[in-house]
Amino acid sequence: MTGLRVTSVTTSYERGARVLDGLDLTVPEGELAAVLGPSGCGKTTLLRVVAGFLAPDQGEVAVGGRTVSGAGVQVPPERRGVGIVAQEGALFPHLSVARNVAFGLRSESRAERRARTAQLLELVGLGEYGERMPHELSGGQQQRVALARALAPRPALVLLDEPFSALDSGLRAGLRSDVRSALRAAGATAVLVTHDQEEALSVADRVAVIRQGRVVQFGTPQEVYAQPVDPWVASFVGDAVVLPATADSGHAITALGRVPLSGPPVTGTVQGTVALRPQQLRLRTPDGSTAVGRVSEIRYHGHDTLILLDIPSVDTPVTVRTSAPLALSPGDESGVTITGSTRFHPAPSPRTA
Repeated sequence: MTGLRVTSVTTSYERGARVLDGLDLTVPEGELAAVLGPSGCGKTTLLRVVAGFLAPDQGEVAVGGRTVSGAGVQVPPERRGVGIVAQEGALFPHLSVARNVAFGLRSESRAERRARTAQLLELVGLGEYGERMPHELSGGQQQRVALARALAPRPALVLLDEPFSALDSGLRAGLRSDVRSALRAAGATAVLVTHDQEEALSVADRVAVIRQGRVVQFGTPQEVYAQPVDPWVASFVGDAVVLPATADSGHAITALGRVPLSGPPVTGTVQGTVALRPQQLRLRTPDGSTAVGRVSEIRYHGHDTLILLDIPSVDTPVTVRTSAPLALSPGDESGVTITGSTRFHPAPSPRTA
């Protein structure tokens, strides 16, 4: 069954500017989909449309197989079976942790509310915190409570609106993993809106990349990262070295050398571009290298190092990622070679009048 289906949704704000432009998105039941995109692309608007806070101009939204927005249908937010985890939890400050979690269970008996609340607090690792007040919790603990509250009524869909962005980096990684585990244990379908590519790739079953109000690529994290549909997606989702290239006989010829092609086959000799990941590039001695450049910058990250090379035949600095000990300094010369394969993106056909 489909957990969420968004079909041809178009939404405009003032002055007729379209924010969502015929957007399509289908999330299978029980999966977590991350929605990525630059500021202003429509991520938050999509969330508001799915939640029911904003009616689309056209298109259809179905949650758990039930149409909640469409022609002649606009189910109010409280009747959609959608749970929401906001950026900063938004707990009720005057209610205890347990009463926050039980807030959406008013139709159940007291015993059922108590049992369900205890179950959800155990699920998010806060079984002993039921009597505490929100101000007595850390930011990460408050987000766990917010997730438990969203899951308590057994919603068909959970929406997470950048729930980790207000937390420090050391806490985010652990909490992301815990939230992912809790969603899986509950069998919930979820949509995570985030601006953090690492977050999307590390926790989601599928990633949707939005550009100008449309989903331009939707696939597993591995597919989106390794097989981006165009150079823009390659540059947006992770670091990329985008180079002009000529496709010929299953290879791309670039200023850095030849690289085998993966993805859709290319017939004949075609001009276009390729996008290489920095970890696909290797530093070599200048002698015998296809491309030689001068080190302009070194960025040390502990677990790896980024080296920026100025290569005369390439318009922009080439970024190389390495975990090996580095014996280079800014101003030194180094060769560079390519490993692995890449996808070829043909140049757009010129428009005819």
